[in-house]
Amino acid sequence: MDRRTLTLTTLCCSLAAACLTGCGGPARDGYAAAGAVAPGPERRAGDNVPPQSPVELRRLAESPPPASKTGSAPPGTPDPRSPAASAQGGSPATPPGTTQPPQPPPAQVPPTPRPPAPDPGTTPPTTPANLALGPPTRTGAADRWCEKVTVAFTNTGTKPAISGTVAFATHIIGALGIDWATITTTQPLPAPIPGGTTKTRTYTVCVESWRVPLGMHVETRTTTATWT
Repeated sequence: MDRRTLTLTTLCCSLAAACLTGCGGPARDGYAAAGAVAPGPERRAGDNVPPQSPVELRRLAESPPPASKTGSAPPGTPDPRSPAASAQGGSPATPPGTTQPPQPPPAQVPPTPRPPAPDPGTTPPTTPANLALGPPTRTGAADRWCEKVTVAFTNTGTKPAISGTVAFATHIIGALGIDWATITTTQPLPAPIPGGTTKTRTYTVCVESWRVPLGMHVETRTTTATWT
């Protein structure tokens, strides 16, 4: 091979290499062309050369698919719809196949019993007046031959006590405690006294002054009553 042939061959190889590197031919094995095409008669330094053939874009690596909004939770995070998550954050879930025990009914308050109403058209039986006298309560008076006596009259019957008298048994007591005499005096009842009621009256009970000398006193110990 002569020198002209060798020079032409070298030039062709250089042009072929420049075209493969600068013209952006199809990349293989994931590599793209790097560098710029050397300046030539059709291109100045710094000018971009548009591609002569259609450009095809390819994804270099497959990216992971986006997570579904309604899918399951990421690994390591409890699913809020699972029974375990319900047991941790809310009320405990009932195990499958079991039922809640029946709740007892509320306590019932028994009604307050009421007395039976009387039969219509009937009246309670009537009973005559009957007076019960309480024990006499004695207090001193201004004169030694008198004292104040309080008596309670209770009518246990249904009819009223319209009139009557109360008798006082007054004892004359000496200075040494000797009971010298008993004098009975009477006074009217605090009538009328209706059936089933009580009346209280305070009486001033006196005997003759000459019966109670100096140093002696009176004591009204019992009372009785008569009524109609």
